[in-house]
Amino acid sequence: MDLKVTTLEGKDAGKVSLSDAIFGLEPREDIIARVVRWQLAKKQQGTHKAKGRAEVSRTGAKMYKQKGTGRARHHSARAPQFRGGGKAHGPVVRSHEHDLPKKVRALGLRHALSAKLKAEEIIIIDDLVANEAKTKALAGSFASLGLTNALFIGGAELDNNFKLAARNIPNVDVLPIQGINVYDILRRGKLVLSKAAVEALEERFK
Repeated sequence: MDLKVTTLEGKDAGKVSLSDAIFGLEPREDIIARVVRWQLAKKQQGTHKAKGRAEVSRTGAKMYKQKGTGRARHHSARAPQFRGGGKAHGPVVRSHEHDLPKKVRALGLRHALSAKLKAEEIIIIDDLVANEAKTKALAGSFASLGLTNALFIGGAELDNNFKLAARNIPNVDVLPIQGINVYDILRRGKLVLSKAAVEALEERFK
């Protein structure tokens, strides 16, 4: 499939051919959802913690004698049913990470790219380069291209001026091709790829 290439100034810069094996799949939401769930689970800190009955600072002595009071039998005041007692089955510090086969991860990325192309939300820019690290100038270029919410994917090395100028623009993310991932593709409206990024994707999935 051929897609037109533009410059950051909005001028025509020819066409680029996109592989159907990467951009032409019928998007499967179940595969994309599995990859997003895997990414978010891996990202989760897992530092939640509640004290159990063995950890709360409270006496462990028997509350009152076993028989003769007319009340229910109890031992430690650390038990979960008492105010100030430990939490029963509370959260513990742990990793939420789970495994996902490498082939499913790769397939998820191809389906996410295909979904963006099907929704006509992919733009190809010839080169992500800024003459100076000025946010105002770059924001003007984005506005002329109609980009208010976008993910920019450059080549292996990002232009430093472009990266610095773009980082203070809200709802705009810039990543090198190594950092391309399903979650970031889906959380932004437009996906803007440089020609170098397209070539790297073709090389990666060939």
